[in-house]
Amino acid sequence: MRKDLRTAELIKDDKEADMKTQLAALEQSKALDTTITGKYSIWRKDFENPNSDAVLKLMRDQMIMAKAYANIAKSNNETGLYTSLMKHSRDSQHAIGEATSDAELHPSALARAKVMGRVLSMAKDRLYDCPTMSRKLRAMLQSGEEHLNALRKKSAFLIQLAAKTVPKPLHCLPLQLAADYFLQGHQNKHYFNSEKLEIPSLYHYAIFSDNVLATSVVVNSTVLHAKEPEKHVFHVVTDKLNFAAMKMWFIVNPPAQATIEVQNIDDFTWLNSSYCSVLRQLESSRVKEYYFKANHPSSLSAGSDNLKYRNPKYLSMLNHLRFYLPEVYPKLDKILFLDDDIVVQKDLAPLWSIDLQGMVNGAVETCKESFHRFDKYLNFSNPKINENFHPNSCGWAFGMNMFDLKEWKKQNITGIYHYWQDQNEDRTLWKLGTLPPGLITFYNLTYPLDRGWHVLGLGYDPALNQTEIENGAVVHYNGNYKPWLDLAIAKYKPYWSRYVKFNNPYLLECNISE
Repeated sequence: MRKDLRTAELIKDDKEADMKTQLAALEQSKALDTTITGKYSIWRKDFENPNSDAVLKLMRDQMIMAKAYANIAKSNNETGLYTSLMKHSRDSQHAIGEATSDAELHPSALARAKVMGRVLSMAKDRLYDCPTMSRKLRAMLQSGEEHLNALRKKSAFLIQLAAKTVPKPLHCLPLQLAADYFLQGHQNKHYFNSEKLEIPSLYHYAIFSDNVLATSVVVNSTVLHAKEPEKHVFHVVTDKLNFAAMKMWFIVNPPAQATIEVQNIDDFTWLNSSYCSVLRQLESSRVKEYYFKANHPSSLSAGSDNLKYRNPKYLSMLNHLRFYLPEVYPKLDKILFLDDDIVVQKDLAPLWSIDLQGMVNGAVETCKESFHRFDKYLNFSNPKINENFHPNSCGWAFGMNMFDLKEWKKQNITGIYHYWQDQNEDRTLWKLGTLPPGLITFYNLTYPLDRGWHVLGLGYDPALNQTEIENGAVVHYNGNYKPWLDLAIAKYKPYWSRYVKFNNPYLLECNISE
């Protein structure tokens, strides 16, 4: 008795779901432009459709219906009809191939679509039953969504893999530079003018990178647009592995009139695990397991949200050195921090004259869209976060930041950073990276710069406003699609490549070209 009642309930629910689907379809059909649908049928002799993919869309819709009818035919033992539907479905798929518009379709596509239409008409006459068809289509939709999710996870994994894999030419470049650095005895020579390195009145830049080519573009583009290049001083910090290569590059390619120094982060002996929270945490077994155990929840099965945090850049102290600027440059009052994936398009000297009004960090805010609020980056279900920060607070961007180092010291910014890093040892306040702790550390201490100073998104968004890009003082390739990778968004790459000296002997030797 209970089983019969349950069956009756399920049948009733199914009928109600069918009725809702039909009503929704009816409402949607009322909104259709009949002038377009009138032209959409390819069976009319006067067929003419201005849409460049009308036939392609129709054939894809036909294939969906053919598969649905084929499933019904198979369950009804209509073997001949099932075979015919599957055959014509394969023929249509062959005609479509990899086409994205009607112009790319196989010449036989239109004829195949007409034949498929006749087969579908026959299937409808013999098999059509609205509730049955509705159930089949819902099942196909669910299956399609599951397949799409699997493909998205696979795509996310491959994109992350490509983003952190060094292309062969970019691997060649530092090797050649480092070899020449030692073969020619440059390690025993001093080239750079150190007189300007600690003069507070000059324009000082901090660039922390292990990418020689990217750093060269940042320096080249900045100097090229500087009205007084002799007043600009670049402080480059890299790791031990790339120190010789980075230094050799700027020995043979010194920036015109500007001053540059290259330092090795391993020479900062004060930067150790007893002082630095991140270094201490990186030594823990839990963090090692997070990064290096294949069966950790952050693996492929967990999706891209966790997968991206396994990028080795989050393990690099070069990525966290930005929180120690007063220790690295104790004699300076202000410094402009630049990421290595930016390009400078205007003179940046006016940034030093902006009054930060007692704030420590001058940055461009990114809360134009809702997903750049604090709740996107921080875990507000944790009381430590919920009690100290507002979820709708505006986010801002790292990549081009003016830091007032005097105010930094006065307000003990590094101490604030250490406190919150210690609180997040188990990664329950935020995941990894530098932006979440940056948002926390500089909370209510960030002065909003005009958006024209820093245009973001060239590393992930193909739909940016071109005028904003061209008028931006700094454009930023934040995201996976870096301009030096094959992944780069093609239309954005020229903004970066115009500052690469492709005729440089080292670039020619390593086959680095546009």
